[in-house]
Amino acid sequence: MIRVTFTLPDGEPSGSVSVVGDFNQWDPFAHPLRRRSNRTRSASVTVPPGSTLRFRYLAEGGVWFDDETVPTGDNQDATITV
Repeated sequence: MIRVTFTLPDGEPSGSVSVVGDFNQWDPFAHPLRRRSNRTRSASVTVPPGSTLRFRYLAEGGVWFDDETVPTGDNQDATITV
C-alpha cells in the first residue's frame, strides 16, 4: 500500500477544507485537512500501488477548488497515479 498526503498552506483558503475524491466516494467528511505544526494542513489516504486518484478540495461554504500543482483529467478533477 502507498500513503498519499494532500497538503495545503494553513489558512489558504480560510476555514475548514476536505479532500474528496474517488478514493473516499466523494465524501466531504471522510478526509478533513488537519492543521500541522509546520503551518500546513494535510490529510493522508492509503491506496494500492498503481492507483489513479481523482480528487478536488472542498472548502467551507461549499466552495470547490483544485490543486493547481496537479493536472486535471477529462472530468475537470485533479488526477494522480501512484
